[in-house]
Formats: sequence, C-alpha cells, structure tokens
Amino acid sequence: MPRQVSWLVEGGTIETIEIAREPYRAQLLNLGAALRILEVPDRDGAAANVVLGYRDLEEYRGHPRFYGAVAGRYANRIGGARFSLDGVEHRVAANNGANSLHSGPLGFDQQYWTIERHDAASVTFGLLSPDGFNGFPGNLHTQLRYALEEDGLAIAFTATTDRPTIVNLTHHAYFNLAGEASGRSILDHMLQIPASRMTPVDATLIPTGGYREVVGTPFDFRTPHAIGRDIGAEDEQLRLGHGYDHNFVIDGDFGKRRRVATLFDPGTGRVLDMESTEPGVQLYTGNHLANGAPGTGGGIYAARGGLCLEPQKFPDSPNKPGFPSARLDPGATYRHDMAFRFRVAATVKEAFA
Repeated sequence: MPRQVSWLVEGGTIETIEIAREPYRAQLLNLGAALRILEVPDRDGAAANVVLGYRDLEEYRGHPRFYGAVAGRYANRIGGARFSLDGVEHRVAANNGANSLHSGPLGFDQQYWTIERHDAASVTFGLLSPDGFNGFPGNLHTQLRYALEEDGLAIAFTATTDRPTIVNLTHHAYFNLAGEASGRSILDHMLQIPASRMTPVDATLIPTGGYREVVGTPFDFRTPHAIGRDIGAEDEQLRLGHGYDHNFVIDGDFGKRRRVATLFDPGTGRVLDMESTEPGVQLYTGNHLANGAPGTGGGIYAARGGLCLEPQKFPDSPNKPGFPSARLDPGATYRHDMAFRFRVAATVKEAFA
C-alpha cells in the first residue's frame, strides 16, 4: 500500500528566486519548483505577468491547482490509482476519486526542491523522491533547470532511478497572455495544436485506450481559432471535461524538441510557441478556477481565467499498452526538454505564419 501522507505540506520555508534576461523576468519558488511570475512584453513593449499564481505564498501549500508547479512523478491521471511493472502491482495514492492525479497528495508540486545552481538567468532545482512514497517504486533523483533565453524560458527535466518505475514530468503553468491581472478570460485567445488525433476519456477522465480523429470535431485545432468558438459545443467529451481537459496526440515523431502548440492573444499581440520532446499535450482550459484565493495581482480568477498546455506522456500510459511507455529503468535517464517561446504579432496571419 502507498505510504500515508497528509494533504498539506508541513514545515519548511517557501523561498522566492528571481532570474532575469531582458526583456523577461521570472520568479520561482522552492516549493514545487513553481514558476510564480513570468513577465513578457506585449506588442507595445509593455511587460505583464502572463502566468497565474497566488498572492500569498502560503496558499501554495496543499491546494490542488498546481499553479506553475512541476507535476510528477507521474503527471496527469492513473486509472484506479494502480499500475503493474514486471507482474507486480503498485497501488498509488488516490486523490481524484478512485484515480491518482499528478501522483496524489504531496506530489512533486508539494515538495521542497533543493536549489543546486543559480545565476542571473537560470536556476537548477533537485529533488529525491524516496522509494515507496505515494506508492511509486524506486528512489527517483530529478533535476529541473529553468533558463531565460533571448526568446523565452527553456525548461529541462532529467531523472534517474534505482528500481524500475514510471516517470512523466511536465510543467503546469496557467497562461493568460492578456496578463494575469487583466481580468480577461482565455476564450478569445487563439490556439493551434498540430494534432490530428486525441485520446478520448471516460466519465472519470481516464483515457479509454483508443484514439479519436479530430477532423469535424471541436478538438480540431490544426487550423487556429478562438478557444471559445467550440468550447460549448454539443460533444460528449466536452461535457465530461466541463470544457477542454484532454490529451492531444502531436503529429510526427517525438523525442526531439518541436512546436506542440501556438497561443495568441489578439489584444496584446503576445504569441506563445510551446515546444516539447514529448508525444502529447494536455489542454486544460481552467474550467474549475473560480472562487479561489487571490491571485498574484490581487484579483480572484474566474473560470477560464487561464489555461494549461502540458506536454507529457499520455494519461494512464502505464495501464494502456498501446500508449507510449512511461517506464524508466536503472541505468537509463529520463529527459524532457520543453520551452515557452515568446514573440509578438500584429495580426492573426502573422501569429500563425
């Protein structure tokens, strides 16, 4: 059985770490290795924080919104909070009904990461997740490096283990390119995802194991359009997710960093090109954001006040033999390279050229 853990992280001091490289500035936390602030200029050169977070640092303890945090050791959902490796069943902590979401309570988002290196434009965090914690096998050593570059923020994950285990690490930033404090929803943001398939889910948001072609459905973002255009469409998958909360299968080979999504806010001209080496990206449109604690800028976020684009292995991969494997063995190194690349555009055509 998984080791019993509290829902609230106890003790420790939440520290802020800042990095900067013109025209960007970022503030990070040692709790969850979270990205709390990311300032990005608009088409007029005015900077604003484009990621959601809490005003009060103490709110980061134990709240299940994962603002800007690392999701792991297995991001997204594991059906029935169990999986098998080499014929041995491992039961992990359930925190989403009968399922495990982002590895249960006190996942990587609620761990204090060690600051291993820090300079003006980068910081490297480290974490040891012990064998058996939340039910996962193997002592997992993880490193995460944030580095501000000339066109945005690069993020690199590596991990090693001393026992066969599963690993799926992603970054859980919520974006609003109009600005975190703008009060605007993300429904008029325009999105493009180069994915001709998605993985449909059951009533508990666990993938069925099959694939669904996006053509002719509200999930076809191959041609960019406003997120709000189809979010209220009559579609069983949208009903189950209360909007978008689904994994898209990125076209082409994975393993090398390439563009997995482009997001554009016509009002400010900010464009985000998301890059990743992973095979899928989870789109979550902040359907349950309302009525939380005050955000970084002091306001209360409304539903769909931000969205997540989470590059990763597919949800419930350990229980779906037809999905890309999340297995990690001793002697091997898990790697996930991703980046938030920013630019500005005057028109939709320019944004998606």
